Amino acid sequence: QMQLVESGGGLVQAGDSLRLSCAASGRTFSRYHMGWFRQAPGKEREFVAITWTGGSTVYADSVKGRFTASRDNAKNTVYLQMNSLKPEDTAVYYCGAKSEFTAYKVPGTYDYWGQGTQVTVSS
Repeated sequence: QMQLVESGGGLVQAGDSLRLSCAASGRTFSRYHMGWFRQAPGKEREFVAITWTGGSTVYADSVKGRFTASRDNAKNTVYLQMNSLKPEDTAVYYCGAKSEFTAYKVPGTYDYWGQGTQVTVSS
């Protein structure tokens, strides 16, 4: 069983930066692909980025060039560095763990989720 805890969210102004962290329990962290999703009020959970077990990353078009996902397997932690934040980035950000590579943009395919951390970007 894996437990995920996000942190690092907050209230910032447009153009600012935030670094989110997702700390995982257990000994199998390195075997999971780690995705970042976000969910704004009234919207579905949206794919943001994923860090594969091998360390490579895939990003949603909306965040390419601004966000950077990374992982530190020694610390059982995945990060999302968010730069040049925009008001439309406002959402609750979740990390998820996924054992298989397929359908990485589909929230229902993830095995574990954190409780989320709020990111609010004011204009």
